[in-house]
Amino acid sequence: MSPSLVTYAIKTKNNNLRIGITTSKKVGKAVNRNRSRRVIRAAFYNIKADMNAPYDVIFVARTRTAYMKSYDIEKAMREHLKTLGVIRES
Repeated sequence: MSPSLVTYAIKTKNNNLRIGITTSKKVGKAVNRNRSRRVIRAAFYNIKADMNAPYDVIFVARTRTAYMKSYDIEKAMREHLKTLGVIRES
């Protein structure tokens, strides 16, 4: 967990990698919630190739997410996914 992002992951039986992005009203109004989702999605697509396939991953946006750049979110995301064992060690 970080001040910008919370990550949950569960191993699945199928061979797909699925993601979910949630934002609550605590993040802010619709503009901030949509920006948070866009930033998380952009960061995820940059590290998608490094991930192991059979996982369901959920990213929860926090209030700071809307005010951060995608490379900052990507850095936090990589740390979380390495800790959870979802991303390959490089």
